[in-house]
This record gives sequence, structure tokens and C-alpha cells, in this order.
Amino acid sequence: MIRIETTITIPENIKIKNEDMELTVEGPNAALKRTFIHPRITITQKDNLIKIKTDSVKKKDKATMGTWTAHLKNMFKGAEKDHEYQLKILYTHFPMTLKQDADTIIITNFMGEKGTRKAHIKEGVKVNLGKEEITITGPSKENVGQTAANLEQACRLKNKDIRIYQDGIYITKKG
Repeated sequence: MIRIETTITIPENIKIKNEDMELTVEGPNAALKRTFIHPRITITQKDNLIKIKTDSVKKKDKATMGTWTAHLKNMFKGAEKDHEYQLKILYTHFPMTLKQDADTIIITNFMGEKGTRKAHIKEGVKVNLGKEEITITGPSKENVGQTAANLEQACRLKNKDIRIYQDGIYITKKG
């Protein structure tokens, strides 16, 4: 029987609870939860190590192990320090305005449109709206990235040449 396993070292200031494949990662910045369920892959914790194991030799199972490793490392980073994305607001034809209302960002006057466009802010994400830049921070990399993607998609142009009309909101820095 072939056993494939990946070992991840837990940073010193991070605590982990593993209850029925639901891992809770607690650190100085935040506590993050995620459920890892797969019939052929298991996660075990011993001392300051996490082992992800499988007896399968299928490519999809190996890929799932790599994905879970990346998710756990992102959770460790988020528990220690917030993930941050920076976006740039570009307009050449009509000056657009952005307002934050609870868990949505309202975009008005995009390309001279009378209506408004909306972008959803995911849970636990902080958005700092500037005049020409937007900074998105939060402990969960998935939520921060999805919020940035929601903003980009809200300003997507249809039936226009993007070489000429470059108006919109674009991700400029991830880190």
C-alpha cells in the first residue's frame, strides 16, 4: 500500500483545533474556520506538525492535498497578519464615485450611466475607499480576493473596445 503524506509546520503563535475535519486556526490577528472533507484524505495533528495523508495514487487526490496545504498556509498567514489587496480606480471619460453602504459598495456615474452598480463585500473584510485607490484587508485570503474580484466585475465593460475605454477598477497589488 502506498501512502502519500505532506507535513506542515505550525508557527509558534498559532493554535489549532481539529474537530471532525473542521480546523480552527487561532492567532494574534484572527480565528479562521474551514471544513476539510474528503473520503480518501485525512488530516492529523501532532505537536507542532499537521500531516495530510492519503492512500490513493490518483492525481485528483494528490492535487486536493496540495490545495489543502495551500489553504492551511493561507489560514496561518491570515491568523498572524491581514491579507491586503490594492485596487486602482481609473476613469477618463466620466468621474465615477464610490460609497460604502454596510456590506456593499455602490458605484455611481460609471461611464456616464444613470443607474448604479453594486459590489458585495464578503464577511470579515475591511474596505478603505480613497479618491483613486481602494485598499481591501482581512484575515481570509479567499474573502479578500473575492471582494476585489466583485469590484472588478462590477465595472466590467460590455460592447466597448477596452483599448480605448479603460475606465474601471483594477487590482494592482496583492500581498
